[in-house]
Amino acid sequence: MSNYEQKDNSGAMFVNDKKESDTHPDRKGSAMIDGTDYWVSGWINESKSGTKYMSLKFTAKDEAQSKGVAQAKQAVSAPAEFDEDIPF
Repeated sequence: MSNYEQKDNSGAMFVNDKKESDTHPDRKGSAMIDGTDYWVSGWINESKSGTKYMSLKFTAKDEAQSKGVAQAKQAVSAPAEFDEDIPF
């Protein structure tokens, strides 16, 4: 087991296997900025002049977890819709 500890204002990104969709990020990873942990997503793009660059998106890990939990709770508590035309 590793004793690695994330250092502040640093991070790492790795190649993302994009099996699901072309819109998924080309690179994924994590970073710590000012003591807050973030998920990092990166897309390789090309400018109009032909220069390649990477656009980045940072999502706070606790924010991502909160959204996931809220979505799961909503899915579980959503009332099931019934088709009233079923003849039994």
